[in-house]
Amino acid sequence: MERVLAAVRVGPSKTEIRDFPMPDIPQDSALLKMEVGGICGTDVKMYETPPSKAPVIMGHENIGYIAKAGREFTTRKGFREGDLVFVEHYVMCGRCEWCHLGQYRHCENTDWRYNPDAIRYGYTSAERTPHLWGGFAQYMYLPWNSVVHQVPKGVTPELAGLVTPLSNGVEWSLFDGGVGYNSTVLIQGPGQQGLSQTVVCKQAGASLIVVTGRSKDGARMEVAKALGADYVIDVQKENALARIMEITGGKGVDVVLDCTAGAGTTPVLLGVDALKRRGGTIVVQGELAEFPNFPLAKITAKSITIKSARGHSYKACELALQQLASRRFPLDKVTTHTFGLKDVDLAIKSVGGQGVPDVIHASLMPWR
Repeated sequence: MERVLAAVRVGPSKTEIRDFPMPDIPQDSALLKMEVGGICGTDVKMYETPPSKAPVIMGHENIGYIAKAGREFTTRKGFREGDLVFVEHYVMCGRCEWCHLGQYRHCENTDWRYNPDAIRYGYTSAERTPHLWGGFAQYMYLPWNSVVHQVPKGVTPELAGLVTPLSNGVEWSLFDGGVGYNSTVLIQGPGQQGLSQTVVCKQAGASLIVVTGRSKDGARMEVAKALGADYVIDVQKENALARIMEITGGKGVDVVLDCTAGAGTTPVLLGVDALKRRGGTIVVQGELAEFPNFPLAKITAKSITIKSARGHSYKACELALQQLASRRFPLDKVTTHTFGLKDVDLAIKSVGGQGVPDVIHASLMPWR
């Protein structure tokens, strides 16, 4: 029987290469031959501190070719064998209120935080048949309720690996933050997410984009400028708030996008102070366990709107794919390194700042 190789997280910062049986593919399902599994900051956290003891095939930013498709799958999805596709990590139920609203990212069937039986690529136990629930493997199983997108012609699998961070950028900056023509924006953190949002804000017509980072982010700050940032600020060398006010003539910015992945309360406090006097919006990633002395009085006095960054929608993914296909921005500067399946430990640690230097977005290529 043919077997499938996969990198399995078996404990904190520990991976084993295991093999699994090639699954049977029912008429309403498909098999994806993996080309690229993208690695982001979330993978770094989940690798270091797994949410459960179950063995998991990580990988939630998945690009590959349809290797086998049942007739019902092809009829339902419109994809055929040989198509290059992007698979979202959400596996929805298709029946609940959220799914009918098109907001399947909130569906309980895919919410691993509250539902122990949830299915989400990169999070679901490899002990659950047919086992292949993550992209760090040679193949991945696609049930009828997987969410699949066509990769446009001319977009390589490696470049398509940026769809997840770029679609988050679309969702958070455009749909949540309301960035548009003539907006002034502060983006905190020049990682995959911050760089993606730089592109999205520039495409949306923002008149001013300021990106902040730390001294170790020098190479990433240069990429930010290449992608459209008007100013970059090293918060360890400059008074960031004073510099922002100097740049904006004391007015502050319209929108703050916190892409620091919960790096303490300082970025949020800076964002609140950097927003314009009335009616600004800040989009935050809710990874702080607590926030003592939360500046509620200042937020209400300035009429600030706070929104939480929470995944992406179908439309955001489609727009991200169109952005990649346009080639308007040199996004290949973001996808910096490739790794083979046996090097998954090094790849994840490198994205986290250990191992190979200057990694922004890493592509795990299982057949390499």
